[in-house]
Amino acid sequence: MKSAVETLNPTRVRLTVEVPFEELKDSLDAAYKKINQQVTVKGFRKGKIPARVIDQRFGRGAVLEEAVNDALPKFYTEAVNEAELNVLGQPEVDITELKDGETLNFTAEVDVRPALEIPDYSGIEVEVDAVEVTDEDVDKSVEQLRERFASTSPVERAAEDGDVVTIDLEAKVEGEVLEDGVANGVSYTIGSGELLDGIDDAVKGLQAGGEATFTSELKGGSAAGKEAEVTVKVTQVAARELPELDDEFAQLASEFDTLEELKADSRKRLENMKQYDQATQAQERVLEKLLELVEVPVPEKLLEDEINTRKHNLEHHQLGQMGLDLEKYLEIQGKTVEEFEAETKEAAVKGIKTQFVLDELVKQEKLNVNQEELTEHLMRRAASSGMSPDQFAQAVVEGGQVPLLVGEVARGKALAVVVEAATVKDTNGEVIDLDDEDEVETAAEVAAEATEADATEADEEKTEG
Repeated sequence: MKSAVETLNPTRVRLTVEVPFEELKDSLDAAYKKINQQVTVKGFRKGKIPARVIDQRFGRGAVLEEAVNDALPKFYTEAVNEAELNVLGQPEVDITELKDGETLNFTAEVDVRPALEIPDYSGIEVEVDAVEVTDEDVDKSVEQLRERFASTSPVERAAEDGDVVTIDLEAKVEGEVLEDGVANGVSYTIGSGELLDGIDDAVKGLQAGGEATFTSELKGGSAAGKEAEVTVKVTQVAARELPELDDEFAQLASEFDTLEELKADSRKRLENMKQYDQATQAQERVLEKLLELVEVPVPEKLLEDEINTRKHNLEHHQLGQMGLDLEKYLEIQGKTVEEFEAETKEAAVKGIKTQFVLDELVKQEKLNVNQEELTEHLMRRAASSGMSPDQFAQAVVEGGQVPLLVGEVARGKALAVVVEAATVKDTNGEVIDLDDEDEVETAAEVAAEATEADATEADEEKTEG
């Protein structure tokens, strides 16, 4: 076999392959054997029909077609490996010449990863938010904890803001009660905004046994997005009572003996959260700067596939779980179809560029992923997917997704290398030294989010598997 490569553009090549006919022998033998098992000829046992009889009865052309279909993938793969191409997607194959007993010639056009030159990235500078935790932040955190330990007691008066009411609901659309539009014994805190628009005004002022009707747009269920006439009946009104903010509360709500110790712990936790957010922000902004430095041609077919994958994941999975269609989603977001298309394309381009650039850095920096790093990443992905580590690991292995997770960690390590070389300052002008311990993992998450379509698709395959 002889092969040659012609570069059509930075992301596409044409392979020209010439195969001497003798190299088709194994595929021809396999073709005769396959046809032998599929046909019956009087006077011959099944599977024992001579090749000349098959040629006479069914035509040499049918045999050649079967042999070529069997041989093409093998010769194409050999040509790709010989040329050391990093191909993307499936090739477009064209048989240019097939002479029985002489030769098989074909061409294969296929997208390839572009050759990238990563420039010096040590001069990258980014600014991030300073880590500042105010007394108000701490008070708000403690107040949220206090809310969780609130108690309720029934009262014989009209419902007010902050009360917890027990209600029965019935929703009608065009005068018909919906099958999934009836709910009894629902507990609702007035002012929380956790139910339907308009319900707060409807129940305020009602005592137990009181009833009101209001109109609201349904957020989910069989009639999501439609206007409904909702009847609400209050069966109980209960006042919420918050515990006193003192040492006794600290002992009730935490492992601390005093309120001051509880507040100090809240401040520390808020600082840790803001430091994590700061690290993520730094990595996102460094990645943006890195992508600006590198010229990355994007294969058209790959971009088209990426856009379609992102749309599919949004429409058939994310929105489906919320009971929304694309039209309703765009209405809620206040976006036109054109704006949505443009944003999806922009995100897809960024995802492809991110993967190409970070993969090139992995190769350039000779980065490897060890078992400990892979396990830690798997644990985090399991936690975010709502699966146990064992379930997630089994789904990853069965779905053949281990290389995808290895790639995510490797890209995270590549991004961490760039972040380490960059200058990161906060809004106060202070140089930030990011914590090495979690840097690779947060960088892996940032890189995975940028290449979101691949990650989402893999998660779905794991879940469905």
